[in-house]
Amino acid sequence: MNNSRHAAVAAFSAAAAVGAFALPGAAHAAVERIEITERVPFAPGVKFGEAGEYEKLRGVAHFALNPKATPNLPIVDLKRAPRDKRGMVRFSSEFVLLRPVHGRSSTLVYDVNNRGGIAMLGQINGKSPKNNDPTTAEDAGDGFMMRHGFSMLFSAWTWDVAPQPAGARPLVFRPPVVKGVRGMVANEFIVNGAEVATYAGMRGLTYEPATPDDPQAVLTERTSQGGERKALPRARWQFVAPEQAGGPGRIKLEGGFLPGIIYEVRYEAKDPRVTGAGLAGIRDLLAYFRDNPVEDAMPPKNVLVFGISQSARLIGRMLHDGLNVDEQGRLAFDGAFLQVPGAGGSAGFNSRFVQPTRHPSMLEEHDYPADAFPFTSAPSRDPLTGRVASTLDKAKDKRGRLPKIVIANTSTEFWNRGASLLTTAPDAAGDVAPAANVRVYGFMGAQHYVGRSRNRAPFAACVSTTNHYLPMRALMLALDAWTSKGTPPPASAYPRLEDGTLVTVEAYRKAFPAVPGIAPPEQNLREPRLDYGPRFPLQGIADIVPPLQKTPYETRVPAPDADGNDRGGVRLVEMQAPLGTHTGWNLRAPETGFGGFTSRFDGSFVPFARTEAERKAAGDPRPSLESRYASRDAFIAATRAAAERLLAARLLLQEDLERIVAERTGLYDRILARDPADRGCGYLFAAP
Repeated sequence: MNNSRHAAVAAFSAAAAVGAFALPGAAHAAVERIEITERVPFAPGVKFGEAGEYEKLRGVAHFALNPKATPNLPIVDLKRAPRDKRGMVRFSSEFVLLRPVHGRSSTLVYDVNNRGGIAMLGQINGKSPKNNDPTTAEDAGDGFMMRHGFSMLFSAWTWDVAPQPAGARPLVFRPPVVKGVRGMVANEFIVNGAEVATYAGMRGLTYEPATPDDPQAVLTERTSQGGERKALPRARWQFVAPEQAGGPGRIKLEGGFLPGIIYEVRYEAKDPRVTGAGLAGIRDLLAYFRDNPVEDAMPPKNVLVFGISQSARLIGRMLHDGLNVDEQGRLAFDGAFLQVPGAGGSAGFNSRFVQPTRHPSMLEEHDYPADAFPFTSAPSRDPLTGRVASTLDKAKDKRGRLPKIVIANTSTEFWNRGASLLTTAPDAAGDVAPAANVRVYGFMGAQHYVGRSRNRAPFAACVSTTNHYLPMRALMLALDAWTSKGTPPPASAYPRLEDGTLVTVEAYRKAFPAVPGIAPPEQNLREPRLDYGPRFPLQGIADIVPPLQKTPYETRVPAPDADGNDRGGVRLVEMQAPLGTHTGWNLRAPETGFGGFTSRFDGSFVPFARTEAERKAAGDPRPSLESRYASRDAFIAATRAAAERLLAARLLLQEDLERIVAERTGLYDRILARDPADRGCGYLFAAP
């Protein structure tokens, strides 16, 4: 950055720290004003290819929602929230913007944060910024998003983020609160053994009892999701204060909590937060950046949103509720990338007394409001109710347009998050092709995240080693080209019923080879149908807590090949030139008390025997590395050929081809150097 630019930034930062900027026509805008509190160079002195230098802007957006406006009607409890003299509901959200210093960035990508943390840089650039405050070249990872000229926007949308270490700076939303309203809540939790336990969701917060240490509260225990709840004597337990101010609620149990038990505490809570306002905040912040210059940069031509896991499910909920359409009836974003959302959008983002950090898996939280019909982007019929619907029925703008959508799941989501429902009928009677504006991809053999654990515990097998985020980079560029230039992305690739690549768990277990040391689960997550009472479907208000569980939706899993590697979908390099068996499931170790249940996020990897002699000695039916690859060079050639096939399919970028070849070659070398008697998992990853 030149000296005059430095001076301008410094002068602006000093003025902006105390300045606020009203918007033209603010009386009719959902974002009434923004404050820029910081404007500094990002990674000073670094040029990111043709995009050049980047800068960081930090600020606060101030919102005023009209609860009577049609696009805001789906927001649960918005009409009950406090209003100003004009009848508007007010709140604010902190945001961070990274953008090129020189020239206009044609595409703005909004990253839906995951539990308060920036996700996109870690997943696509390969490096999560320290303390959620991207500042240095190290925070940029390999600079992928910057080198391709994207502007990146981050803001707060969820309230239930547990306190973080000092300096972490999580993006936490403070939504409107509906005073005086009460209702029953249920909080499920498991522990490995302790006298005091939190009953919050993963890294989350809780609603506290309306009555201190509520004497009418009920704590139950059971050994499985379908098991009978047994109430523990109220005299044996009590609510205790959080470990730190603002932290999640805790319970103390006489004699302590035990592993292998599912606990649930139910009580009356008060003052629900208008959680859906966070979704509207994303919508309206994007609408503002789409329409208005921010300081000396013109608005982008193209606006995308990206989410991973919880964040991706939130995007699905925005589409389901029509909260991707702003108060003027226009699309807030042109395209969306939903990475590992499972079955899609959860009711847990827009209903009363929700805790967005919670979600169901094979073992946990089957009573939490999660995914429900419709699941498919094209219309499908629920045979139980006769209803015909799609996830996009409310997502069209006033001109009838829909955003372009990319959805990518791994094999783990088929086992733990009902991913098959995105492309099948609710009873699995047949396939349902995605809508024309949607692409669906299944990364076979991959797990929910890129595993780096060097330990088996608390699972039975080492974690899966696939690097499915390299194809994600290709798909990010493909989505940008689709929305900005009309260039179609690669065709959808996911396992299907019609070709036998999507099957029942029973069929999977029969087809899975007798790999020494692991055996398939007996069940995957069958998405439960939950009945919270008549007001919940349209008003988001639960009258039955815990809910009644009805006939579950039918879910399927990818079929295995003779090596135990999943068929169908996107055949990653790791599947085309395999070094072992990659699965989307990993069983919890017996000492956790829930042996036989799958991990929420982890898959498994079991290498092939190095030689035929080792294979025979182990009783392994899978051909050895020796029989598959005549030499190290032969393995490298097979890996390169697989990478080139993905490149030709536009599912891998040229810049990532040598990277994946080098990664796989390194693993090949470490497997050959490993002592087969060593049950550790450290060999899977290069020394840090």
